Amino acid sequence: MINVSFYLRRLHSLCGLILLGGVLVEHLLTNASAMGGPEVFNQGLAMMELIPPPIFLAIEICMYAVPILFHAIYGIFIALDAKNNPGAYGYSRNLKFALQRYTAWYLVAFLIWHVGYLRIYLKGLSGVHISYELVQSVLSNPIVFVLYALGMFAAIFHFCNGITTFCMTWGIAKGPRAQCVVDKMAMGLCALMCLLTLAFMFSYFM
Repeated sequence: MINVSFYLRRLHSLCGLILLGGVLVEHLLTNASAMGGPEVFNQGLAMMELIPPPIFLAIEICMYAVPILFHAIYGIFIALDAKNNPGAYGYSRNLKFALQRYTAWYLVAFLIWHVGYLRIYLKGLSGVHISYELVQSVLSNPIVFVLYALGMFAAIFHFCNGITTFCMTWGIAKGPRAQCVVDKMAMGLCALMCLLTLAFMFSYFM
């Protein structure tokens, strides 16, 4: 008999690391271009707009929307089924296990706002072009700035910690020593990506 749960979890893992990880890295690098100033950032967005709208929409649906929805919906099922007990044990992996699920809940709300407001409402319905000036205006609200930063930090930690769990699940990192090395490298990447996030966010006001 086919173990559906086993294959769904493997697909969930692959989807999160490869597809959504790629989306996060692309999003981070695109936003990091803001450190070069309005012209550099707007030029990067203009290049993306050269893609014919039907093709771009298909990419957004197939590479962004569908993977995100699958990962989120099945991830909610996993989170509801998980037993978080960081207070009882307190060791690093258990804390990260809990944080992986807590960040997932925050990301669900964050993405509904982020995609709903910027992509669907402003760009899709209102026809507003995403630009340096628009992002600067949005982030000028201190509450939005903090919530956006928390959303990025949550996405980065979720992705980087997911690298460790992916390597453990798929047998790439076998044994405590290998898993410890992978975990340290993943958390180092997490710190670098968070610093890059702060750098491009503050660059809008320098």
